[in-house]
Amino acid sequence: MTGVPAPAAGGTGRRPAPSGKLGAAAVNQAGLWNIANILTMVRLVLVPGFVLLLLANGGYDPAWRSLAWAAFAIAMITDLFDGHLARTYNLVTDFGKIADPIADKAIMGAALICLSWLGDLPWWVTGVILGRELGITLLRFWVIRYGVIPASRGGKMKTLAQGTAVGMYVLALTGPLATLRFWVMAIAVVLTVVTGLDYVRQAIVLRRRGMAEERAARGAEG
Repeated sequence: MTGVPAPAAGGTGRRPAPSGKLGAAAVNQAGLWNIANILTMVRLVLVPGFVLLLLANGGYDPAWRSLAWAAFAIAMITDLFDGHLARTYNLVTDFGKIADPIADKAIMGAALICLSWLGDLPWWVTGVILGRELGITLLRFWVIRYGVIPASRGGKMKTLAQGTAVGMYVLALTGPLATLRFWVMAIAVVLTVVTGLDYVRQAIVLRRRGMAEERAARGAEG
């Protein structure tokens, strides 16, 4: 026995940080430069590159369209992995929460607007899809004080259908494949509308429940 207090024997003389501070430090150490955020940044950088490739040489060159499709495919693949990696390895950051949905909407919005501008896709399709995404974003803010509307299986199917359909439109397809992409896009539009209406239903239910709980809490306090 030396009679030296345990902290001094350890050589630091410092008290260990509380677990809450330690947890916060661990999150901060993940920081901006983690694999999930890097994938999100890659997707953001790909947006202007994708637009330039898609519109190169008038927008109808099959070679440039193939390169644009490759950029779009890479963006979709990174979208599959960045959120999963962030949740699995505790890499969730404020930057990721903001940048990830922005990157998703940016690449999809850029593709839809360019395709409609080139005349490959009707403007009403672009309007329905982008209008739905904007509406759901506003809806989430509308009910955020009462809770979060979780992503549904239908929403994930919608995202997959949209990505597949838009990717097929980016490629210069002809013949049966051009007909197939029409039907894939039709499925994507239907899923876009149906899941959008379901989000509206969930938001109304969540808001009503939250307001009822607030009234009950005020009644209990009174």
